[in-house]
Amino acid sequence: MIGRNTSDLPPGFRFHPTDEELIVYYLRNQATSRPCPSSIIPEVDIYKYDPWQLPDKTEFGENEWYFFSPRDRKYPNGVRPNRAAVSGYWKATGTDKAIYSRSKYVGVKKALVFYMGRPPKGVKTDWIMHEYRLSESTGHPNKQNASSMRLDDWVLCRIYKKKNVTKSTDQTVEPPFAQIAKTATDASEHQAYMFPKTCSLTNLWELDYMATMSQIMQGNACNMSFNNQETTNNNTSSTGKYNHPGQEQIPYTDDTKFQVSQAIFMNPMYE
Repeated sequence: MIGRNTSDLPPGFRFHPTDEELIVYYLRNQATSRPCPSSIIPEVDIYKYDPWQLPDKTEFGENEWYFFSPRDRKYPNGVRPNRAAVSGYWKATGTDKAIYSRSKYVGVKKALVFYMGRPPKGVKTDWIMHEYRLSESTGHPNKQNASSMRLDDWVLCRIYKKKNVTKSTDQTVEPPFAQIAKTATDASEHQAYMFPKTCSLTNLWELDYMATMSQIMQGNACNMSFNNQETTNNNTSSTGKYNHPGQEQIPYTDDTKFQVSQAIFMNPMYE
């Protein structure tokens, strides 16, 4: 029976039965034609529909839906159920779980996953079914109607769609150099981070950094000043010697005018 009236349920009612309650109070009553505690589980042959069509077949349920469904045989006189649906098939996964009530074995719970297409090339989906059947359901053909394809008159099915949970990549830790480069405002500032605090011309030649010397000069990286003639006159004695603070005086000749002995440059980023 589809479309049962649930208006007699109290406001805020939620249907969250245990496995034992589904077997003892619902499936057993349904199989023996006795009334259930509440008429909220419809009778639907779920194998005639795709799983995403089933929520429309009941008036109750938000994230999971319950149905009483018959099961047919896959082969005459066989015990394998026919689990083919409209656009795919249900495939059993894991092992069956025995259901007990007061230490008495009352039923079995089986988990199944819906696959699109036909086996063995079906595509797995997120639709899950828990199938409950009674312990006394043997599945053997009825001698009075051996030609019947009916395996079980009723099983109870709980169907829901699994939610995909993906890991967040927002907390990825960047290496220290990547964090420095990210905060650099321009290429010259980024390049300045790569220099040591102090260095000499000899070091720069060995490290292949002479291509950026113009940037160092423009950034006041050199402690020596070549801005005007007055500074040159102040640092040059009458004997033609160039005086650099803190260094030994070197005679100034044509052979030495382009030589700088271990001139020290200061990285502007450390000033």
